[in-house]
Amino acid sequence: MRLLVVLQVLLSHWMYRPVQFFSLLIGLTLATGLWTGVQAINTEARSSYEKARTALLPGVYDSLERRDGQPIDVKTYAALQRAGWRTSPVLEGKLQLDDGTVRILAIDPVTMPQSLQNWTRGGGGGGGGEDGPAAASGQGLTGFLQPPYQAIVSPQMKAQLAGRSDLPPLMVSANVPPETLITDLAVAAKLLGRSGQLSRLILAPKQPMRRAQLSEIAPQLEQVENRSAADIDSLTDSFHLNLSAFGMLAFAVGLFIVQGTINLAFEQRRTMCRTLRVTGLTLRTLTLALLLELLVIAIFAGGLGVVLGYVIAALLLPDVAVTLRGLYGAQVSGELEFHMGWWVAGLAIAVAGTFLAAFWSLLKLVRMPILATNRPRAWALMSSRSTRLRLTISAALIALAFMLWLWGQGLVVAFAIIGVYLLGVALLLPDAMAALMNAFAGLAKRPVSQWFWADTGQQLPGLSLALMALLLALAANIGVSTMVGSFRLTFNGWLDQRLAAELYVRAANDQQAVELRDWLEGNADVVLPVWSVQTTIDGQSGRLFGFADHTTYRDHWPMLALSPTGWQDVAAGKVALINEQLASRNGIQLGDEIDLGNRRGIAVAGIYSDYGNPRPQAMINVDLLTRWYPQVSKRRFAIRIASQEVPELARKIREKFSLTGHNLVNQASIKQQSQDIFERTFAVTQALNILTLAVAGLAIFTSLLTQSAMRLPQLAPVWTLGLTRSQLAGLELLRALLLAALTMVVALPLGLGLAWLLLAVVNVEAFGWRLPMFLFAFDWLILAAYALLATALAAAIPARRFSQIAPADLVKVFAHER
Repeated sequence: MRLLVVLQVLLSHWMYRPVQFFSLLIGLTLATGLWTGVQAINTEARSSYEKARTALLPGVYDSLERRDGQPIDVKTYAALQRAGWRTSPVLEGKLQLDDGTVRILAIDPVTMPQSLQNWTRGGGGGGGGEDGPAAASGQGLTGFLQPPYQAIVSPQMKAQLAGRSDLPPLMVSANVPPETLITDLAVAAKLLGRSGQLSRLILAPKQPMRRAQLSEIAPQLEQVENRSAADIDSLTDSFHLNLSAFGMLAFAVGLFIVQGTINLAFEQRRTMCRTLRVTGLTLRTLTLALLLELLVIAIFAGGLGVVLGYVIAALLLPDVAVTLRGLYGAQVSGELEFHMGWWVAGLAIAVAGTFLAAFWSLLKLVRMPILATNRPRAWALMSSRSTRLRLTISAALIALAFMLWLWGQGLVVAFAIIGVYLLGVALLLPDAMAALMNAFAGLAKRPVSQWFWADTGQQLPGLSLALMALLLALAANIGVSTMVGSFRLTFNGWLDQRLAAELYVRAANDQQAVELRDWLEGNADVVLPVWSVQTTIDGQSGRLFGFADHTTYRDHWPMLALSPTGWQDVAAGKVALINEQLASRNGIQLGDEIDLGNRRGIAVAGIYSDYGNPRPQAMINVDLLTRWYPQVSKRRFAIRIASQEVPELARKIREKFSLTGHNLVNQASIKQQSQDIFERTFAVTQALNILTLAVAGLAIFTSLLTQSAMRLPQLAPVWTLGLTRSQLAGLELLRALLLAALTMVVALPLGLGLAWLLLAVVNVEAFGWRLPMFLFAFDWLILAAYALLATALAAAIPARRFSQIAPADLVKVFAHER
């Protein structure tokens, strides 16, 4: 009973300070909302990956594929079955729709691995309704294999395909990836016009010990290990870790608001706590009541934060889906489902964050004697002790970041370096500001200037958390914008080098390829083969390209390192070129030998940049490629011709060879498509940057507003000495702008350091390539203007309130023991 009474007394504080209460509520809600939104996006994306795994996406199981990338004949499949190989056929293709395409995936549910049979029966769909063939028809595999040959789609895809008469009856399963239709082989062969063809053969995990050699039954096939799934896992993990890092940054910035408001509330209630203690209330009961108060506020704000997080995730998830599909090849639905786990996680992080923010204030309250809370000097002494502790923690964090940079490895360590680096420097900001204010005060000659600098230093403890939040937001914005700008410049320049040819064409079949090349010899300046095979490169699944010896490559190919006779040796078929990703991950240098497929010990003569492709790649002379892989597809060509002649040549090719749009593309089209993918890649992190900067601006506003009433004892004596209220209000506004400008000065090197870590450490660990760093001074000026504008708006209301305060209220300051 006593506890409830004490709780009512504590809660009454917020009734007289509603702005302060709402700042606490908004700060905690925003922090929880941003964190929950990021976690919701990550959870939904990973859920889509798991659905894709059960839908026979490439790389989930080992498979057999043709070395030249061509379809596998059904007769080859039958021969392998008779020879003892346990395989399951798969046919893939795309069906054109009015508003896009649908991926056709044909399977044989009888021969595919047992776990996938369970999925086909509907066991993995989450239960009930129309979740799988059995649930939809009651016939199990019979309905899938016999007329009318049912097909399985996601709920969203069923609505999109409604009304099409050329498709079999559609069943719905929540386990089917977006934009995918799963059906029987015969149905897919008819839809795609590929009768008697198979895309690949899935290998069962367990194979008979006694079986014929693959080279004897089907020498044109090769076994492809399930490395691509691991590649996608590592790449998407880096993307999600990036999102999680920004989510935690946004949460930390929001907690600065919470901690600043809680600290202020504790100091404002010093007299209340003293009164409760001297009336007989035990410290244990008071502490328990304060914890209960914080718990109630945290649960309420956490619930609002979860709702806000769902809204943020729903707005950002479509961009995440486009990024993951275009950049990583991972199928992700663009729609969001609500999970009860988000409530639990959101409330838990809100409660944990609130208690973390209030920990130091509670500790100071517990440690001080019963009457010391009435003496501001006692509270200030406790703050000085926290300053020494803060400096110690800051130095330890910066040292830890340096040690991790020297000796750490891995993507998680890279983000840990960023975290401790940012936090370590942020903790130094208040003390660095205080030292600077003392220096300015010592240089000032006029009394008003001396008071201004000294008073600014006195206000730093109350504003330090808001300034630290602003510092982190500005540094993150500078770092990410520098990374994005550097990537954009580098990537555009790389595209100009890599896509040197004016036109790229792909023949429909081998016969047309021969005719097309003969015709182009007399109608284009140069015709260069673009031939490649999927193979093993130094123990990893990758793609091997063959290229002709021509000045196009010598003049334009983006080389990072090249031996003096590299191009000549490649033309002679003696050496190979590899991409930066393979060189970085395997520690390969010029002159080292690598394995290409079954060919061992070919030397590396050059390393080229290959942005956008996370997988290994190598290049050799095209004659050597065709000698090693006689069945390589020879349908793709790059055409060199004057730019003004490209439209006319493209028109002639379309008319003469009846090639569709995707088989004939120009350089500008490929560039635009590549640039669009990468522009969307950073859309989510840029959005989180904007939100984080907005939260930091709110932190400054709430700090200035909630402390405006406490400024009267410092400002009233100056007013009595002759400064007008308008002048004092102007000095308050100037103080806020000055602190924001100084914070921007500190944020600039901090943000550039963050950009370097993102480009030189995180990017290398995540993707295998390192980007040069470019500086964008104009963007910094714009960001500084935004920061000053946000600070001016935040300080305008408290300054205006002070300029309009009644003189009687200022005089009352001297009537109290302040």
